[in-house]
Amino acid sequence: MSRIGKRVLAIPADVEVELTNNHIVVKGKLGQLEYTFSPLIKVVVENNEIKTLRSNEEKTTKMLHGTTNANIKNMLIGVSQGYKKEIEIKGVGYKATLKGNEIEIIAGYSHPVNVTLPSNLKIEVPKPTNIVISGIDKQAVGEFAANIRDIRRPSPYSGKGIMYKDEVVRRKEGKTAAK
Repeated sequence: MSRIGKRVLAIPADVEVELTNNHIVVKGKLGQLEYTFSPLIKVVVENNEIKTLRSNEEKTTKMLHGTTNANIKNMLIGVSQGYKKEIEIKGVGYKATLKGNEIEIIAGYSHPVNVTLPSNLKIEVPKPTNIVISGIDKQAVGEFAANIRDIRRPSPYSGKGIMYKDEVVRRKEGKTAAK
């Protein structure tokens, strides 16, 4: 049996869970998340715990079992604590500024790159070289952070670019002059 799928999830004290057929709604102090899972997976809510059970032993059902459990766990954490990603911008002249519902990033191109902010996320720019993305949906926070990072990935030669705060960029040695 799937190790992740058979994990029993404890419901935090300030979180409310509603289950109807194959649709789960999780409400907490930070907001509300909904998830529709496969009818092959059965979710049981009892005694402040959530268990996921699968209907058969087929490979696709086994994969859905762990995925469903992980998604529900991410929802429980999201509505009670939230998720946060921090991004650093390194390079001469590289910076980010908030302009209304857009973030303008100057990253070495001939033009600034404007990205529209999603409504379900909170974006902060404490310094021109730092961006903080936070929200209750783990997938949305990670996807937006990855899209920002893709504007100018960190270079292994110069170390310039847009990277996660805890990311380690392996530096490479450049070409050396012939003697």
